[in-house]
Amino acid sequence: MNDDVAQLAGAFVTSDRTADETFEARLADSSRLAFRVAYSVLRQRQDAEDVAQDALVKAYRHFDRLRDRDRFRAWLVRTTWRLALDRRRGNRRRDARERSETAALFGAADEPGSPRNEAVDALVARERAAHLWQAIDALPEKLRVVVVLANIEGHDVGDVARLLTLPEGTVKSRLFLARRRLKEHLQWMQNDAAAR
Repeated sequence: MNDDVAQLAGAFVTSDRTADETFEARLADSSRLAFRVAYSVLRQRQDAEDVAQDALVKAYRHFDRLRDRDRFRAWLVRTTWRLALDRRRGNRRRDARERSETAALFGAADEPGSPRNEAVDALVARERAAHLWQAIDALPEKLRVVVVLANIEGHDVGDVARLLTLPEGTVKSRLFLARRRLKEHLQWMQNDAAAR
């Protein structure tokens, strides 16, 4: 990311060298912040990098209009946050459109056992599994490993404790925390299922 920022900062050439130097100093101080804000909203590295870069370009273009340059970081955070929310809304609209196109392609028949409905159900199940694995991957390592061993691999708490050389109480605590975080992360799936 630092190379990208340096390249981005070096790519802009204007006649006002003092403003450029001031912007570059602010940019070096705030580039990681833009990425972290975007990532906190989008939870996908590539999208977050794109949004952070868009925010930095927008910041450069409008830097001369910023009255209080000491508030640059706050302004960049707000800009990045808004751009990330816009990207997330766009992603959701695109996903909804793709789901409706898929349903139309398979022809949503009313019969529960029809091959068309089974294909749509299989597609939805794969999509949900992908989101679940994304949520599991987002967990800290110590929580992720207990979830995978206990819930994916099917080991009981005692086995997990022995495999990781941890007390059973620690394993139970980590499982509780991991499940709570997964529930929070995947809450939208429950809301989406209820809306159908």
